[in-house]
Amino acid sequence: MSALSASHEAEEDRLVVKPGKWTLVVVMQLRSETRRFSELRRGIGDISQKTLTITLRELERDGFVSRTIFPTIPPRVDYELTALGQELLQLADGWRQFAARNRVAVEAARHRFDLAAGEPAIRLVSSS
Repeated sequence: MSALSASHEAEEDRLVVKPGKWTLVVVMQLRSETRRFSELRRGIGDISQKTLTITLRELERDGFVSRTIFPTIPPRVDYELTALGQELLQLADGWRQFAARNRVAVEAARHRFDLAAGEPAIRLVSSS
């Protein structure tokens, strides 16, 4: 097997989406309408300009977001979800529903973990 085909197989094993911290947040901001960069930044809040730029570029590169540049002064740039981005939005909605459904269980698990100072519960297992 050549190095090229081996690297291609390794690529196929990776997830199509390599979500960063802000990926789903940006996708959800674009849920219903086209937005300008500044609108996205205001809507998200605690994100740096650099991080938003990188996140949008990655989403555009992967085909989830399209970018339209208007030749005005200053240039106007609009972002919107593509059909693929709309499908990713469905996953984001599923994640949000999962989090809402399991919030109490996760908070209880965190509380138990914190009370134990991060030490695992000791369980004795009989070998018979």
